[in-house]
Amino acid sequence: LEATGGDGVGLYRTEIPFMVRAEYPDVVQQTELYASIMDHADGRPVTFRTLDVGGDKTLPYFPEYEEENPAMGWRAIRIGLDRPAMLRMQLRAMIRACAGREFRVMFPLIAEVSELDAARHILNIELDRASAEQRTLPTDVKVGVMLEVPSLLWQLDALLKSVDFVSLGTNDMLQYFYAADRNNPRLGQRYDVLSPAFLNALLTLFDRCRAARVPICVCGEMASRPIEAMALIALGARTLSVTPQAVGSIKAVVRSMNAGRVRTFLAPLV
Repeated sequence: LEATGGDGVGLYRTEIPFMVRAEYPDVVQQTELYASIMDHADGRPVTFRTLDVGGDKTLPYFPEYEEENPAMGWRAIRIGLDRPAMLRMQLRAMIRACAGREFRVMFPLIAEVSELDAARHILNIELDRASAEQRTLPTDVKVGVMLEVPSLLWQLDALLKSVDFVSLGTNDMLQYFYAADRNNPRLGQRYDVLSPAFLNALLTLFDRCRAARVPICVCGEMASRPIEAMALIALGARTLSVTPQAVGSIKAVVRSMNAGRVRTFLAPLV
């Protein structure tokens, strides 16, 4: 953050520290990690994503599970809800680490609003536990969803009433939107990120979030590429979560572009 001038952490991928360990970290170890992240952020916002493993992200101490299509299989929140003890431990650690500070958490790969409701229920259990133990609670709790499954686009009425913010995960959203494995080199040129179909989906999403007054952040590779970032801003995005090395170039684009002119250019496509 100091080196790049970033305004905060739009997506802290909690699975990375899990993947480099030889054993599953306990609540104390997780609490120390998350508290360190908050200390380094020094008051700037940090959005924690709960454990997103499965698919191409495996844990060395997690049981092997063969799947024909792992990208659409048992991963992310599906594991968390099926193994609630794991999710409870992680949320417990986050709550303790954010004591006296804002706590921002989002749940990945939500496909049904009922899954979000179940995850929030587990979060509430841990908040009640911390209160009963007379621990210092976060000053505020913001709950969001990682919107990366297209089915949520048809559940926006219910979804936007249930969240404090939305994070659009463009990497997975694109592969599910086009049914194209993003890790398959043969499919890299099979679709256009800025095609009319996807731009229309984005425009609808941004308009609905603005009308509901629910902030939306765009995460993933799309937000880190200047031309695509221009399109996102022109369509209504106002918060971009980018890789550290892209902060400078994206800031330069934002400060030099005329969003209205780009929107006019995109008008025939949307």
